[in-house]
Order: sequence, then structure tokens, then C-alpha cells
Amino acid sequence: MRGFEHIVLYYLTGINLVAFFLYGIDKRKAVRGKWRISEAGLLTVALIGGSAGALAGMYFFHHKTKKWKFKIGVPAILVIQAVILAYML
Repeated sequence: MRGFEHIVLYYLTGINLVAFFLYGIDKRKAVRGKWRISEAGLLTVALIGGSAGALAGMYFFHHKTKKWKFKIGVPAILVIQAVILAYML
């Protein structure tokens, strides 16, 4: 792998882990009736490269799976990002 590919791989790994855990944290806060992470924040982390982690977090934690902007939006973002990544690499 070249340097650029390593950077992309590390970034995507990190942002997807962050996204996964943010969905878990938000679910836990929702159950406990505490302050929540905004929907815009959760979608933003998916948009900046964390869509796979966001989708995994949605289904692992059973969180935001009934809201259309998450149910449709996060997988759509993932497909778009996969196409862009395939083109870049």
C-alpha cells in the first residue's frame, strides 16, 4: 500500500469506530433519559466517513432503525462512499 492508502485506511477505521460507539452511547443515554447526541451529529459522523460504523451501530444497538433518515440515509451514504473510495483507490 502507498502512503495515501494507509492514511485513508487509518482514517476510515478510526471514524467508523467513533461512529459505532457514538450510536451506542446515544442509545444508552436514550434508555436512561439523559442528554442525547443530536441526530445531526450522528448523521454528520456517517457523512464524514463513518457510515459503515454508523450502520453497524444502528443494528447492533437497535438504535434509530425506525427513523427514515437513518434507515434510508445511512445506507445511501455508505453506498456513495463505497463508490467514491473504489474510484479513489
